[in-house]
Amino acid sequence: MKICNAIIKKLSINSLMLICFMLLGCTTKVVVNGHFPVPVVDPLPLTVAVVYSPDFANYKYIEKDEEREEKEISVGVAQVKLFSTVLSGMFEQVIYTDEVTASNDSSIDMFFKPKIEELQYNMPVETKINMFEVWIKYHLKVFDAQGNIIADWIQTAYGKTPTAMFKSKEKALNEAMIVALRDVGAGIVLRFNHLPEIKHWLKQREQITAFNKNNRKNTLVAAVLPTNLPTY
Repeated sequence: MKICNAIIKKLSINSLMLICFMLLGCTTKVVVNGHFPVPVVDPLPLTVAVVYSPDFANYKYIEKDEEREEKEISVGVAQVKLFSTVLSGMFEQVIYTDEVTASNDSSIDMFFKPKIEELQYNMPVETKINMFEVWIKYHLKVFDAQGNIIADWIQTAYGKTPTAMFKSKEKALNEAMIVALRDVGAGIVLRFNHLPEIKHWLKQREQITAFNKNNRKNTLVAAVLPTNLPTY
């Protein structure tokens, strides 16, 4: 009897240890995926070269806090989709390049380079309400065709979604991420033209374009005027 009790006790301890190891080794993986609408705005007549670094395009948030549930949130593909959709609505033409470099290609007017600085989230157990919350901070930079910095700013976003709307925590967290990404997209659309550095650059560009157009017009007029007019 004592032998049986010892065996049962040993098996119980081993089973408990196995369950603990399984729980500790289990990571919840969320691949963020969703739809992003094209902004309804008048696009600026510019060609913008967008730079997505490998870190940005493949970004994954990995929870390192030992007191929280292990999570791996893959947001790289979704944020590239978001920025590409938003920028294609803001500008007449969007192309993609690997790096910001001085360009002799007169078709490029501007470079745009986003970087994700920080991602945070709260789970329902932490918010004390049936809801996921997400915060994202982006560092955005805009350069001219020669690679000189035009503007440099921080764009933040917030998203939340009640878990009651979904069958799983993963879907709820995904939806909160999508809401946050849409928020950052709306923020860029609303803020871009009002940034002092951008306004100044656009005004300078407009003046240069008008000056060059006037010069071309004067050159054409001079070219068609006869040079042998009679004198009286």
